[in-house]
Amino acid sequence: MKNSIKLKGRLKKYLQTSIYLGILLILVNLGIYVIDYRAGLILTCFIIFYYAVVLSLLLYNKPIIMNELISFATQYGQIQRRLLRDLDLPHALLDEEGKIIWTNIAFERAVHKDKGYRRSITSLFPMVTKEKLPGTVDEVELSVSFENNDYVAKMKKISLKEMAHNSDIIEEEDYEGYLIALYLFDETALKIALQEVDDQSLAIGLVYLDNYEEALESVEEVRRSLLIALIDRKVNKYIAGIDGICKKMEKDKFLVIMRKKAISYLEEDRFDLLEDVKTVNIGNEMAVTISIGVGLDGLTYAQNYEFARNAIDLALGRGGDQAVIKTPHNTVYYGGKSQQVEKNTRVKARVKAHALKEIISSKDKVIVMGHRNADIDSFGAAVGIARIADTLERKAHIVLSDSASSLQPFIDMFHGNPEYDDDLIINGQQAVEMVGNNAVLVVVDVNKPSITDCPELLRLCKSIVVFDHHRQGTEVIENATLSYVEAYASSTCEMVSEMLQYIGDNIKIKSIEADCMYSGIMIDTNNFMTKTGVRTFEAAAFLRRNGADVMRVRKLFRENATEYKAKADAVSQAEIYKNAYAISICTSDELPNPTVIGAQAANELLNIKGIKASFVLTEYQNQIYVSARSIDEVNVQIIMERLGGGGHINTAGCQMENTSMAEGIGIIKHTLDTMIGEGAI
Repeated sequence: MKNSIKLKGRLKKYLQTSIYLGILLILVNLGIYVIDYRAGLILTCFIIFYYAVVLSLLLYNKPIIMNELISFATQYGQIQRRLLRDLDLPHALLDEEGKIIWTNIAFERAVHKDKGYRRSITSLFPMVTKEKLPGTVDEVELSVSFENNDYVAKMKKISLKEMAHNSDIIEEEDYEGYLIALYLFDETALKIALQEVDDQSLAIGLVYLDNYEEALESVEEVRRSLLIALIDRKVNKYIAGIDGICKKMEKDKFLVIMRKKAISYLEEDRFDLLEDVKTVNIGNEMAVTISIGVGLDGLTYAQNYEFARNAIDLALGRGGDQAVIKTPHNTVYYGGKSQQVEKNTRVKARVKAHALKEIISSKDKVIVMGHRNADIDSFGAAVGIARIADTLERKAHIVLSDSASSLQPFIDMFHGNPEYDDDLIINGQQAVEMVGNNAVLVVVDVNKPSITDCPELLRLCKSIVVFDHHRQGTEVIENATLSYVEAYASSTCEMVSEMLQYIGDNIKIKSIEADCMYSGIMIDTNNFMTKTGVRTFEAAAFLRRNGADVMRVRKLFRENATEYKAKADAVSQAEIYKNAYAISICTSDELPNPTVIGAQAANELLNIKGIKASFVLTEYQNQIYVSARSIDEVNVQIIMERLGGGGHINTAGCQMENTSMAEGIGIIKHTLDTMIGEGAI
């Protein structure tokens, strides 16, 4: 076989050089014959001897050279294989299905397997499934982990078409076979280093005392300094325990600087400082509560501080007594178990009323918008804003695309009424068409852009005012010229009623307007039984003096027999879960707006002894609507937020899509179990 091998290239030319030189000698010999016959004869003898020696050497050395070449090639291939086998980089060959067919020592050491392991790569790295192997693409890169090590797995497709081309037993045509080369790059140390750097990054926190003034007023004057000192000591000791720095900026505000790693400790303890501060008691009738806002993962320290400010605003807007962590991509809430303390002073209402007066006076048109499926609180507040605009001689329009059936009697009082323009109540499309550059949009009873009656108006109007009494969530109306969101208020109608008193001395409220606002307060307080404070009754008294009729309002809210029976049926079917939570279903057959009946049934269930919270599910428009209610023991808002909803501490709700009634009840039970286990409720 060695003799049949033919050489080519430079080696062939090198071996044939002596033959070419012999030919040259023959030509020279011919020339010498012309000059001298005897000299030519002598050279001919030399040429014969030369060719005999050269040919003998070629015939003798060729097998030796071939043998050496083959030996070298074999040894060279073995060296390459040895180097690849001993390579420190973990390397393996896989077939098209991901089965391991060859591994090197580093790979075997990394995965703790012996030579000859021939199972699927998925058995070692479950995340490397067959679908993720190179197929349509030539290279794939994945992050994988094995035990405590993290790797970047790079897989490259190696085509076998050339092998088929040189093979005597494989047909080259249509052959698309390939192998997969797998390399593992260990990133464990890099990830540990990056995690350590991330853990040491700066986090900014703000700690505010929610009820500083009210708590001090509840203790005798000589002991107030002691109360302040004890609170300061609690906060400073807690922050020092996580290796942070705490600096008091104002009498009721602290700035906290800490490492990001400390946040994980705070989250594990669910910010137990919130509860710890409440234990400070030196005779004060009111427990002190705090709010915490933390900002982290910003690109700069300034951005972290801005996140902290946004977080503390969210915490205060949601009622205080809670901690909020804000990052560029997420917002997390902790706490929020306490009832809010009503502010006795109405200074803020006066300031906001004057600001609203200036904004409306500088505009030509006022557009008032509430939330989708408007209720009486939304409509009543809109009517109050329209009265303010009319007093300031500005044209007002109320956007009302859809509404609850219970609201229709109130709307009918304005339709065809000669005292009001026909275009007082318009739909969303009409509002979009009449918006101008000098119009102000007033949003009432909602602070989530996605559930406003016409979200497009938020984009079209440059001047936006927000009045709401719901706790703020992650989604808020941004760039508002004026924002007045007070979670302690019973209703938006209460807030608007207070502002009406500061707009001017000559303001006159008509009786049907007073009825609407009074009804909004009455419904949102469940007939003045929940979330009612001194200011709630003062607002109701103001409306009563301006013509609100209690009997007329009561008649407007009377139910028909079908709705009453549906509510009674929902109450009778209630399941008492864990002896504290009432869960029921409201059938929506023959009901024009069953969600209202479901909410009323949830309120009724709270009259049962031992019930901390109630949940009523209603199927409406291919969705499951959940109405959640409580009195003072459970924050139903944070429960509904887990399900994508929100609301108040005592009144909340959510919507479930692509879910059956049975599945919805199961989800609520699972959420309750989880939050009870976490200590969140």
